[in-house]
Amino acid sequence: MKLAVEISDASDLPPKDNAATCNAFVEVDFDGQKQRTATRPADRSPQWNETLLFDVRDDPDPGRLPSIPAVEVSVLHDRRLSDHNAVRPSAFLGRVRLTGDSFAPSPDEAVLQRYPLEKRGLFSRVSGDIALRLYLLDGRDRADGAAAAAAAANSSSAAPTMMNNVDQDQRRADPAAASTDPERVVRNAFPAAPSEAARTPAAESMGKSSHEPRVFRSIPASSSEPRRATLHAMAAPPPPPGQTVVMPRPAGPPPAQPPGSAYGLVETRPPLPAKMGPRSSAAKIASTYDMVEPMTYLYVTVVKARDLPTMDITGSLDPYVEVKLGNFKGVTRHLEKNSNPVWRQTFAFSGAHLQSSQLEVIVKDKDVLRDDFVGRVVFDMSDIPSRLPPDSPLAPQWYRLADAHGNKMQHGGHHGYGEIMLAVWLGTQADEAFPEAWHSDAHSLSQEGLTNTRSKVYYSPKLIYLKLSVIAAQDLIPAEKGRPLAATIAKIQMGNQIRRTRPQSGTANPIWSEEFMFVASEPFEDPLVVTVEERVAAGRDEPIGRLIIPVNSPYVPRNDLAKSVPSKWFSLSRGMTMEEAAADVTSSIKNRESSKTFASKIHLKMSLETAYHVLDESTHYSSDLQPAAKKLRKSAIGILEVGILSARGLGGNKNPYCVAKYGSKWVRTRTLLFTAAPQWNEQYTWEVFDLSTVITVAVFDNANLHHGHGHEPSKDQRIGKVRVRLATLETDRVYTHYYPLMALTPSGLKKTGELHLAVRFTCTAWANMLAQYGRPLLPKMHYTNPISVLQLDYLRFQAMQMVATRLGRAEPPLRREVVEYMLDVDSHMFSLRRSKSNFYRITSLFSGAVAVGRWFDGICKWKNPLTTILVHVLFLILVCYPELILPTVFLYLFMIGVWNYRRRPRKPPHMDTVLSHAELAHPDELDEEFDTFPTSKPSDVVRMRYDRLRSVAGRVQTVVGDLAMQGERAQSLLSWRDPRATAIFITLSLVVAIVLYVTPFQVVAVVAGLYLLRHPRFRSKQPSVPFNFYKRLPAKGDMLL
Repeated sequence: MKLAVEISDASDLPPKDNAATCNAFVEVDFDGQKQRTATRPADRSPQWNETLLFDVRDDPDPGRLPSIPAVEVSVLHDRRLSDHNAVRPSAFLGRVRLTGDSFAPSPDEAVLQRYPLEKRGLFSRVSGDIALRLYLLDGRDRADGAAAAAAAANSSSAAPTMMNNVDQDQRRADPAAASTDPERVVRNAFPAAPSEAARTPAAESMGKSSHEPRVFRSIPASSSEPRRATLHAMAAPPPPPGQTVVMPRPAGPPPAQPPGSAYGLVETRPPLPAKMGPRSSAAKIASTYDMVEPMTYLYVTVVKARDLPTMDITGSLDPYVEVKLGNFKGVTRHLEKNSNPVWRQTFAFSGAHLQSSQLEVIVKDKDVLRDDFVGRVVFDMSDIPSRLPPDSPLAPQWYRLADAHGNKMQHGGHHGYGEIMLAVWLGTQADEAFPEAWHSDAHSLSQEGLTNTRSKVYYSPKLIYLKLSVIAAQDLIPAEKGRPLAATIAKIQMGNQIRRTRPQSGTANPIWSEEFMFVASEPFEDPLVVTVEERVAAGRDEPIGRLIIPVNSPYVPRNDLAKSVPSKWFSLSRGMTMEEAAADVTSSIKNRESSKTFASKIHLKMSLETAYHVLDESTHYSSDLQPAAKKLRKSAIGILEVGILSARGLGGNKNPYCVAKYGSKWVRTRTLLFTAAPQWNEQYTWEVFDLSTVITVAVFDNANLHHGHGHEPSKDQRIGKVRVRLATLETDRVYTHYYPLMALTPSGLKKTGELHLAVRFTCTAWANMLAQYGRPLLPKMHYTNPISVLQLDYLRFQAMQMVATRLGRAEPPLRREVVEYMLDVDSHMFSLRRSKSNFYRITSLFSGAVAVGRWFDGICKWKNPLTTILVHVLFLILVCYPELILPTVFLYLFMIGVWNYRRRPRKPPHMDTVLSHAELAHPDELDEEFDTFPTSKPSDVVRMRYDRLRSVAGRVQTVVGDLAMQGERAQSLLSWRDPRATAIFITLSLVVAIVLYVTPFQVVAVVAGLYLLRHPRFRSKQPSVPFNFYKRLPAKGDMLL
């Protein structure tokens, strides 16, 4: 008699060893016999599909199955795959203990069942379940299994050959059949020794020598027996122990993946020095580069040359240098008529391109028809030294040039070929020469194109709010004499920002008393221009006075401490155009005031409000919350390190580069040419001042590598974006994941690739970090003198435009489309998809309250009598001892938090396609979301979308009306709109007040609680009296037109 244990799969296993996954295998113990399955690495829902056979020593009676010893199935985590020096080779994940009455008497009666994993001890951390199928095999079943195994052996070959060789021949004969083969071969990791009675002749021939390979036998599915409706059902009898089991996959199309399953994070284990520890040789690299994989580069610095011979008849020399390594070469610029040129250029050859044993540095003379050879220097790759920071830079040396045959002297022996100063070494991407080097994959680009490929660090301009109060004006004179003064307005302009006051008519001394805010950036380039205009006609304003104020001290004072700033009267200049006003800024203020005799004045109050933080991002995922004044900023609480490792699946040959932004610091990696799987391995560091911030990393396709000076620059294409919130990261843990890159287009959601990042947050001030959770998110100026929401949106848009303009003037420029994508400039536009997403977010917030309500309803209806009785007891205890109410509530919250600790997220959050309602969005909704503003669609499309919006708004209007009706009914209780209802209510209120005064509160609470929790036998299916009374109260819905 044999016991067969089929192990199908497990799900939701707990993670182990500070990782987000586990290396699971199953060990089965039956009557002193132990066998185990293969290990499934890095999988919390592994699938084994293996069958283990055990000997039943005493053949039991089918009616006495409980007499068979119990089977213990343990799920374990293999630590040796992640740590070869682990003290304990395995860790406990859960177990299932099954007695003999759980075994099926035959394979036909066995059913695949899922068993929840149990704890081994009090402190065991267990979750998940396992799918098992257990049944007994008698002698007939074993004979059938042996015959099937012998038939399979005889049909393969006369000699004992491997079954996989036959499978390979079949695949070569029919590749299509091999690719669609529905069976998988799974091997038993610990085969049991077969008994003598069960050994077949084929098995005996295989067992003669322990060195002979095992024959893997395929058990075909029988067509005569019905197939059981289980996930991994087998119609054939199981084979002898130690043989391969073939599990047929279920027929039919594969099950559809749930939404969002293709856009999840993938945890990785790259060989980073920060994760490998001190045992690795890579950990010896400088600590500033321990978050990336070391990449080898050959650096060649061409400094200068001297005493180069002339090659032309004219006696001139136009030298340049060609650095050649195999099929890759780099060329310096040529210098005209210079025998002692200076280049100072560095070339970098990737380790993947080091395929030659020699490095050649050749000096040539630029010519019209054919460049002349001047001389060369050859280096053996095995003799090139290595250098790692923090070593000092390698000192360049002079090398004598030789001809093509190695001769260093010209014919005659009196003159050489000159000398060249070079520095050649092997380094990594941590070398100081890496950012400015000409890389081997970009040597064919022009100088401008090469500039656009280099990695750079940018800083956003320092932004400050400028507050201007236009109070009044005095002695205004019309633009034309003899005409009464029309309505006057004050127009304020600073750069592209223009604001206007409300018109004041009929007076030469108007009073506006309006306050405006502008965004200014240091250094202040645009002056503040205040113009008083007369509205002569509709759409026609005539200037009657102008004031130009430079935006710097002492003209505009700084207000660092939120103090009151005194106002001033300024004289207005008359008859100046905007061009004259802009030119007049550079002139002296004293000379300008003395040359103007116009007497009109304007009353202003101005200040640079540096106590505010200028928002240039959305507040939901901002990366900086510090005030503009440096002396008001807090000290850093930690360091954020990000390693931009690689990307994959970008599709086609692209020129990808990454841009990361946190705070005011922007970083841009170098552009890799013509690849869909770039390897950057660049690391960057930021100071962290607040944990409630987000870092944004985006990938772009560089479209400006082959454009010269006379061409219009193209827009870099978006590939995808990733956001990581720092508050969700554990301290000192290195997160390495593939983040999905997604592009939402009018045609739908598309996965454009995956970005490989390594992220680590290191805390340097624990006390300050914990104290921040009690401080306001923004500087206190935002709360003492708040800015209105409409004005804040306007200022945010202006700040975004200012940052994009300033970064676009860098070299290489960080283009406007890149900055706008990083800052989400168009996030404020209407989107029906976002509206649905926010609606579902709100409904999910109430799901907890709804679940509690359902639970309480079940308690009141006695669906579970034991639970209801326990609630009664708890309620009576709390009524008798009310001082226990608050401790019980907070203890319950504590227990919930401790219970949820084991389910805490192990991966940083990323963009959720299900939460964003992106996969299920209608194409017309996406087309509307990406429409321009104002719209550019035909009138019939706009009409259709307007009708749809009216329909949605009508439903929202109905819901808002119902909420207002409930509130109005509550107000009508005491408003005497219904005199009889109000009289009844106040009479009952008086009676209740007397009863509550006379009766102890504990008695009232017990009576009310027991009435609320009464048995369904004492309940009526009709609505309660208070509910009926409230529904009859009048509302104001009948008063609406």
